[in-house]
Amino acid sequence: TRTRSGQFVFNYTDDEPAVFVQFYKDVLELGSMAKLAYFNDLVVGAVCCRVETEGDKHRMYIMTLGCLAPYRRLGIGTALLNHVLQKARDHGNIDNIYLHVQINNEDALAFYRKFDFHSVETKEQYYKRIDPPHAHVLQKDMRGCMTAAEPPVPPELSTNVTDTDSMD
Repeated sequence: TRTRSGQFVFNYTDDEPAVFVQFYKDVLELGSMAKLAYFNDLVVGAVCCRVETEGDKHRMYIMTLGCLAPYRRLGIGTALLNHVLQKARDHGNIDNIYLHVQINNEDALAFYRKFDFHSVETKEQYYKRIDPPHAHVLQKDMRGCMTAAEPPVPPELSTNVTDTDSMD
């Protein structure tokens, strides 16, 4: 079974659709912690993150960041990641930002390295339905860099990244 969210197609088994429906409902409730990137009226990229608090430690987790293949290397991923970095700065108390990346996704690993993310752990069997199932945990320390500039977003893209809370 397949479903569409904008132009992103998701595959799931018959016992999984409720999980995907709930995930995207949760995304819409995140407001500015989720962003969509548009080219004309087509959703071509998305990011979703959350703040996790344990004691006095605050971390931001990037649950998903993606861009459709034909729209990669146009600055869309940079715009989406810059949004996350700005949210961390605005929060003012984020210790680090982290995410999981499949171990063979060299493009994603190189992308995040440009933003000073580094591997802090490798989780075996992290993914359940993709091969290889292992993931690197990438992390960017935010203490001491709360005002550091990130790579710029091309001007033509800066107006095409939209908060999910501004959607009708």
